[in-house]
Amino acid sequence: MSLLKPYSKLPDLNSATILLVEGEEQLQQSLADALVQEAEITVNVRLAKNLPLPVENEESRPRVDLVAFVINLTSELSVRSAEASLKYLDPAYFLGKVCFMVTNARHASVPAERLDTVRRLAASLHCPLLFAEDQTQDGVTAAATRLLTILRVTAGVVPMATSLYLSNLTRCTLPPDIDQPSFD
Repeated sequence: MSLLKPYSKLPDLNSATILLVEGEEQLQQSLADALVQEAEITVNVRLAKNLPLPVENEESRPRVDLVAFVINLTSELSVRSAEASLKYLDPAYFLGKVCFMVTNARHASVPAERLDTVRRLAASLHCPLLFAEDQTQDGVTAAATRLLTILRVTAGVVPMATSLYLSNLTRCTLPPDIDQPSFD
């Protein structure tokens, strides 16, 4: 069980690789299809239920430019799986190459504490927190477009922009009243 390292391999020209990590695999495949269709560069999408990745095919694995954790807020297991997988990433990934995508944030059965947990996690790691609608194709396409914007920067395709600069602009921050109870 080795760490996934961002700079262990050379990048490919006009190509980017994203690793979608989702424990329940509800949005993963449709998001992967939308990422490939919407991209103007070559996008390789890798899917994983959790980390660590298997060691067997480590030599043939491409360099991963962005790791996106897809978290379904209606499931406590999804949140815990993402938290457990974080320890298998090299610390250099947290310099702009990790983001969190949350689904079902508007669902009535989602406790407010679960969203607060994910917000704290993203803020503590200085990572972007994206919200996605996974019930419609338009929502999946919009989520793919947001991920592609981040992926293009992290892969080095956008001139004069770096993933560290982008993470400073898009990172999740906590409002000062986050520790106050929700009144919803």
